[in-house]
Amino acid sequence: MHKIIERNITDTIIDRLNTNPAVALLGARQVGKSTIAGMLIDHFPDAIYLDLERSADLNKLTDPEAFFQQFKDRLICLDEIQRAPEIFSVLRGVIDRNKRNTQFLILGSASRDLIKQSSESLAGRISYIEITPFSQPEVFFIPPNRHWLRGGYPRSLLAEKNETSIQWREDYIRTFLERDIPQLGFRIPANTLGRFWRMLSHSHGQVLNSSKLAGSMGVSSHTIRKYIDILEQTFIVRVLTPHTINTKKRLIKSPKVYIRDSGILHALLGIETMEDLFANPVYGSSFEGFIIENVLTRFSRWQASYYRTSSGAEIDLILTKGARTIAVEIKSSTSPKVSKRFRSAIKTIAPDQTYIIAPVEDTYPIAENVLVMPLHIFIGEF
Repeated sequence: MHKIIERNITDTIIDRLNTNPAVALLGARQVGKSTIAGMLIDHFPDAIYLDLERSADLNKLTDPEAFFQQFKDRLICLDEIQRAPEIFSVLRGVIDRNKRNTQFLILGSASRDLIKQSSESLAGRISYIEITPFSQPEVFFIPPNRHWLRGGYPRSLLAEKNETSIQWREDYIRTFLERDIPQLGFRIPANTLGRFWRMLSHSHGQVLNSSKLAGSMGVSSHTIRKYIDILEQTFIVRVLTPHTINTKKRLIKSPKVYIRDSGILHALLGIETMEDLFANPVYGSSFEGFIIENVLTRFSRWQASYYRTSSGAEIDLILTKGARTIAVEIKSSTSPKVSKRFRSAIKTIAPDQTYIIAPVEDTYPIAENVLVMPLHIFIGEF
């Protein structure tokens, strides 16, 4: 199945290009950045596209300043910029001399913190946009369970056969460990990071226990944090911080860690079918992570956290923006219930709105100021 799907972020990128000298699209490898760039370039007919993983294109930038000067009136797209981060030191001068918007579209498979030169050299000149795997509104024509099982990477989700999707994800994991990590300059054996990644998949959605992981790996807690930072900055894991609030209750202070793409999570755990998933203990936390990723794609400008006390009162996701707070509980059951611990957490947090997202068909109230609804309706509400 080869289908070009219009991404919801496209109009935003065009607006940012029209109002900024440079725009950076950052996201995991194979998430669709190059496809989006190809579609965008149609809006700028004279644009130049360079893939810095191709030697022929990289050689064109032997003298980057001369190249950029030659094509100073065009939009220049630089794909896989992490392969040549030194170019950022040149971009600043070029941008300032040209004194116009729509100069550079930059694509990278690492976070802005990993590509440090961008934040140091282009402050005030560049706008960052994260490109995620497909969210549910973008692939509404695909059954939700297939999306959940396969994840949102285009080649995995849109594969004609489930076996093709499985093989693609297994190859992706191998390539990430054996090629991508070394190219970013990390000197970690593929087997070591791969073992850690699989261990992390077994504690998906749980509060991070660095000491336990360190003991299992035979390394220090500091090294565990380093591994997590690498996976976080390459868009593989999401670290959800605990919610802070003035209360006498004892709060859990460690973060929760999720494998961001549900399809990659399932590949790491050897889950190939929905039958496998239903029978696996990770079923509930997998659904939770899938919902969180879809929600945070929509709420990218909100601060996200979770709330849990030592006595077990918990809310899966707290979204805050300014003075507004939204509480989201996630249930994999088609008949979700409201527990006393959940009620206690809501009373403490006192959110403006409270929702339970579950695999239900309709929206309905389940308690005072608490609505149950399916994911697509929740996303459509905002």
